[in-house]
Amino acid sequence: MKFCPECGAPVELSLPQDDHRERHVCTVCGTIHYQNPKLIVGAIPEWKDGRILLCRRAIEPRSGLWTLPAGFMENGETTAQAAARETMEEANADIEVHDLYAMYNLPYINQVQLLYRATLLNLDFSPGVESLEVELFGENEIPWDTLAFRPIRYTLEHYFSDRKRGDFIFRNADLTPPKR
Repeated sequence: MKFCPECGAPVELSLPQDDHRERHVCTVCGTIHYQNPKLIVGAIPEWKDGRILLCRRAIEPRSGLWTLPAGFMENGETTAQAAARETMEEANADIEVHDLYAMYNLPYINQVQLLYRATLLNLDFSPGVESLEVELFGENEIPWDTLAFRPIRYTLEHYFSDRKRGDFIFRNADLTPPKR
């Protein structure tokens, strides 16, 4: 950040009084500009036969790989609304959002990812502008080697395990950067 969105003056990194982190502070109006993690919200859309709807990404990062429908939460919406909106945007799919199933903290990229269990309401789905294709997959058909993100892999692994047990439990993990 170089300029204050409030007054247009330059900002500088400094330690505000009673704070423990450097922040972007306006040199003229004194506004402190906090930068906070982004919320990524999505769904695990399940059809009546147990198959899960996945989207093959048409955008970076990880274009061409498979993921659950998810994306950045917008201001003015709840996390459940964000999950439904993202599913509609990426897969043109109607869902009923259920309980929050998984939360992953990714502090190394300033993200928190939230994934909801959901029921796919019909089979009228198609790729949105951010997807190359969308498809239903049974557990043994999931393209494990071409999943885009670790939280998606972990979510699906736990989901199928919980489903077999007949008891879905909330999943929560703090992830560190992937090993290169």
